[in-house]
Amino acid sequence: MTDSIVVNTAVLMPVFALITWSLIIFIRMYAMRMPAMAKAGIDPQSVKHPTSLGGILPSKVEASSDNYNHLMEQPTIFYALCFYLALAGHADALQVQFAWGYVGFRVLHSLVQVTGNNVMARFSLFTLSTAALIAMVVFEIMQLMN
Repeated sequence: MTDSIVVNTAVLMPVFALITWSLIIFIRMYAMRMPAMAKAGIDPQSVKHPTSLGGILPSKVEASSDNYNHLMEQPTIFYALCFYLALAGHADALQVQFAWGYVGFRVLHSLVQVTGNNVMARFSLFTLSTAALIAMVVFEIMQLMN
């Protein structure tokens, strides 16, 4: 008897969307940061440790860099979870909705951070995205227990 794996790829579309968004933020970061460093007369080699730029470049320039870093942190858990759900065949419609919710909140978080950077709005969106991620995990635990 052959074991078969049923893969539900619908949960992978939000993964692709967030990867694409992360690359858009990277392009924005690069397009803003390099000219700002040149204008400030900063030799790229002199800032081999990113914290050494603190306070030198305008906040709106650094916001894209900060947001890109944020998109490399918690979303790694999201990516792993989505691939797990797809491979386990547990990516039902509810999980896909939570995944899209997570992506939507992360995109809104980015937009807040790279524009006005209102900390409380940003924190609220981060909390909502985290709640969507937690919901995905809780629903998977419930499915495993049944």
